[in-house]
Amino acid sequence: MCGIVGAIAQRDVQDILLAGLQRLEYRGYDSAGVALLNRKKQLERMRVEGKVQGLVEALVEHPLTGASGIAQTRWATHGVPNEKNAHPHFSNDQIAVVHNGIIENFAELREKLLKHGYEFTSDTDTEVIPHLIHYHFTVTKKPLSAIQAAVAELKGAFALGIIFKDEPDRIWAVRYKIPLVAGLGLGENFFASDYLALLPVTQRFI
Repeated sequence: MCGIVGAIAQRDVQDILLAGLQRLEYRGYDSAGVALLNRKKQLERMRVEGKVQGLVEALVEHPLTGASGIAQTRWATHGVPNEKNAHPHFSNDQIAVVHNGIIENFAELREKLLKHGYEFTSDTDTEVIPHLIHYHFTVTKKPLSAIQAAVAELKGAFALGIIFKDEPDRIWAVRYKIPLVAGLGLGENFFASDYLALLPVTQRFI
């Protein structure tokens, strides 16, 4: 098992994401990471092998700032537990994705994307997702349409959190056969694998 958290607000969300990950530690994991869209509309991330506390310590030295972000604790299923396989995964520094679940047809999708010039930096099944979304985005030019087209190609079970670099006012969440909860705040919203991750910031859930 693993867990994902997302937040979009009018304040920095790094600490909200870290607190959410700490509340999901009970699910088991071997690495952790976070990605934020900073005020220059650049995606930044920090990933570590090991415990969330290691991520916390890394972010003390190199904090990330931004009002929207996604984070994950990962349990290795494809690829050994290390930094390059930790989530979030990027595509062309334009799209960031966290993923809980498994993509059964990732090898087939990977081959397709390699033929279209995409480069892979991890051994995970997850990395096909941001590249597949990016591939469809180059055609549709619309985030929602790109996500819908990509999800239609995925086989397996998944909960996804997605950020587009050029969509600073939105985060996207998708689920299929995997639990995911949305948390509603005042001028800010969240998602997580378990409502327990969001109790410090809201008690209103979908």
